[in-house]
Amino acid sequence: MAMQPGNSRRSSGLVLWGGIIVFGMIIVSFPTVMVAGVGMLPTLVAFLVDRTDEKFATFCVGGINFCGVFPQLMTLWNGEHTINAAMNILADVFVVATMYGAAAFAWMLFMSLPPVIASVLNVMSQTRLASLRSVQRHLVEEWGPEVAGEDNPPPPDTDSPPEPAAT
Repeated sequence: MAMQPGNSRRSSGLVLWGGIIVFGMIIVSFPTVMVAGVGMLPTLVAFLVDRTDEKFATFCVGGINFCGVFPQLMTLWNGEHTINAAMNILADVFVVATMYGAAAFAWMLFMSLPPVIASVLNVMSQTRLASLRSVQRHLVEEWGPEVAGEDNPPPPDTDSPPEPAAT
């Protein structure tokens, strides 16, 4: 894809504003940035690994990874909001396992659901095709073969797709 002239200016502006926001968060809320930064590392990896334009892996892993990090952020926000409290949260192996386990679960969903959905959609399309063929056969019986057109005879009763016409 070729970059348009306005895109580079817009993306550099986004990077600049993103940097300002992150820098401001570090100054105002460093313990939160510590916990979120360490906990959301799998999302960063998903962003770097996902080469698609839509970034589906990033959104899937990021959303569920955040669900694993959020309870720890709530613990930090409702208790002492200090660097020492953030270090205690990150030093707990079970907490880190929960955060990264949520990301692992997201990767499992991302890898396993598309084939399942494709299979379901395939079955649904085959069922719809059989239904339409049944309606077509009924119309041909009721109105005669000319309803299907002279060059398009009705398909046979099989559920296989029709043969392509020779050109």
